[in-house]
Amino acid sequence: MPALHIRRSIGPAEYPALVAIWRSAVDATHDFLSDADRDEIHSKLASDYFPAVLLSVAEREGRPVGFSGVLDGALEMLFVDAAERGTGVGSALLTHAIAEQGVTRVDVNEQNASAAGFYAHRGFEVVGRSETDEAGRPYPLLHLRLGSL
Repeated sequence: MPALHIRRSIGPAEYPALVAIWRSAVDATHDFLSDADRDEIHSKLASDYFPAVLLSVAEREGRPVGFSGVLDGALEMLFVDAAERGTGVGSALLTHAIAEQGVTRVDVNEQNASAAGFYAHRGFEVVGRSETDEAGRPYPLLHLRLGSL
């Protein structure tokens, strides 16, 4: 498999590729989202969510295959193209976010058991829970903090 490279996002010019990765990942892992909520989030990615975080992009042979977004020590987003799941992209992005960007916190949808397991396996511990997501939608969040592993 070609080497994985992680770099800072070049900005709005690559947002369409990142939106496509987000959609692929969400379609594969977020079956609990209503169509209306998925479409609402989708519509705000490039305009609201991406500009608010430090975006890192994982690429293979010059093609983006995943990305993460960090703000103030919190991993706000991490998405991997569905075709790349299980190839180490998510782990590489998380390792980069922790080592290079000081990430110690992440919120994960409670209904996304695979993501919760991914973070638990990498040393994150549940420290709280919210009944709704950050926009007040009915998707409980688990608040995780990096443990002392």
